[in-house]
Amino acid sequence: MDADFSEKGVLITGGASGIGRATTHLFAAKGARVAISDIDEEKTRKAVLEMGNEHIAIPGDVSREKVVSEIVQTAQDDLGKIDVLLNCAGVSDVLVPTVEQSLENWQRILDINLTGTYLTSRAVAADMLRRGEGSIVNISSIAGLVGLPLRNAYVASKHGVAGITKTLAGEWGPYGVRVNAVAPGYVLTPMVQKLIDQNSIDQKLIQRRTPLGRLAFPEEIGNVMLFLASPLASYINGVVIAVDGGYTAFGAAGPAVDID
Repeated sequence: MDADFSEKGVLITGGASGIGRATTHLFAAKGARVAISDIDEEKTRKAVLEMGNEHIAIPGDVSREKVVSEIVQTAQDDLGKIDVLLNCAGVSDVLVPTVEQSLENWQRILDINLTGTYLTSRAVAADMLRRGEGSIVNISSIAGLVGLPLRNAYVASKHGVAGITKTLAGEWGPYGVRVNAVAPGYVLTPMVQKLIDQNSIDQKLIQRRTPLGRLAFPEEIGNVMLFLASPLASYINGVVIAVDGGYTAFGAAGPAVDID
């Protein structure tokens, strides 16, 4: 048994950058035909051009129900069927005291991170349930396992993703559809780099707090998603796997590792 995705159709949201982009390449290398959806149309089409004509670009906003229906229908029509859904679309937030956070900011983050995951999963699952097979892998976060001060909306959205992952796994498992999630720690993506550049997060402090002493590379998250979606994980359902270098496992006071 291998993580072979030959003749498999994969839909990945948020696939034009960061973890999503790295993951598209991993699945394509294993033989999958990939439909990449992302809100940034130019980046989406560029990502597909890099990968080859057998893959397709479907730009769209996953927070809008009608758009999600169109994305999924287009992917199904082109791929024949969607065997794997990877919900990678997501946005971060600006660190702000709760009493100063606007409802608009709160709602935008939940709409994309949580509602987008819900809408896409629901739309794809209809055919998966009919066929009696399929795998969905969501991206939660260590923010979905713990609390992070000043980041209420992001934390709430990622706790929500972890919650619906477990709920859908219980509901759809009897029909042959597995639903799992990864909870990345800090990953060297454009989104995290922006927070570092804005001095919203301290990279050295994060590295000291992480037993492995570094941030993750996007491919390291993608490899776990590849595993969870594959037959190698055929009896794994409803789990949220922390891929964080030991960040959430470390409970001692002080740094986990010395970083100069």
